[in-house]
Amino acid sequence: MGITHDKMYKKSKTGAVQGKWHKKRKYNLGRQPANTKLIVKVTSKKNEGPKISTIRCRGGNIKRRALRLSHGSFAWGSADISHKARIVQVVYNSTSNELVRTNTLVKGCVVQIDSSPFKDALSNDKLDKNILDQIRGDHILARISSRPGQVGTADGYILEGPELLFYQKKLAK
Repeated sequence: MGITHDKMYKKSKTGAVQGKWHKKRKYNLGRQPANTKLIVKVTSKKNEGPKISTIRCRGGNIKRRALRLSHGSFAWGSADISHKARIVQVVYNSTSNELVRTNTLVKGCVVQIDSSPFKDALSNDKLDKNILDQIRGDHILARISSRPGQVGTADGYILEGPELLFYQKKLAK
C-alpha cells in the first residue's frame, strides 16, 4: 500500500514524531491526483484523444477519472442556455501558476472556450457589453465548476458581471 490519508504519520504540535500503533489500513488508501490535461490539438490518433478511466472506490462506488479532455458543457446564466464547447486553454488558476502553464483542468480554474456555440444568443439586448465583446471575438472566459478528476467531465459556467471584471483585471497584469 502506498499513499495513505492517515494521521499516524503526522507530527505532534511540538514536532515530536509519534510512534506507530498499527499497520496501514485499506480504508486509509489514497491515489495519485488525476491532473486532467487539456488536449489543445485534436487528432484522430487513439492515444491522443480524450481519455477517461473508471476506478472502483470504497463502498463499490465508481469514479470516472478524466485524464485528457478537449470539450466541456458550459452554462450561460443570464441567457438561460447551455452548450458543449471546445476548451481552448487554461488562463488562470488561483492555486498554482504551474497548473496554468501545463494546461491542467481542475475545479475553479478559468478557461477560454470557443464562442461559436453561443453566437445565437447575440440577439438579446439585455446582455452585458463585456460578454458581447468576447462572443464577437473568438473566445469567452468561463470557470470550471465540476471536478474533472472525480466526475470525468469539465462542466462550468460563463463568467459575467463583477466576477468577469475581477478575472479580466487579474489577466491584464
